[in-house]
Amino acid sequence: MSSSSASVTPSVKGMRKNGKNWHDSKKPFRPTAGMTSYAKRLETRKHQEAVKEHERELKEEKEAERKAHIQRIKDRRAAKEEKERYEKMAEKMHRKRVERLKRREKRNKLLNS
Repeated sequence: MSSSSASVTPSVKGMRKNGKNWHDSKKPFRPTAGMTSYAKRLETRKHQEAVKEHERELKEEKEAERKAHIQRIKDRRAAKEEKERYEKMAEKMHRKRVERLKRREKRNKLLNS
């Protein structure tokens, strides 16, 4: 138990030589510490590219899903409006004539698109 508590507490340093104890102690300057080999840099670059590509794919998938959802909403609204329009026509005209108009309009839609 005493060994674990000793490892948790930081090692106590003595007084600083210049007396500025409120400053953090500096570590020696190592100019080659951050240098990596060319192969390692290439590997990290390749990994970053793979991650970016994956993120791009996820973003495109999400955007496609969003557009499909919007399209479904638009189609549903258009169908509802058309149904209401035919109901209004049915109030004024005979049911058979409305059905005949519906078929004719459907034929024209197929020809135009």
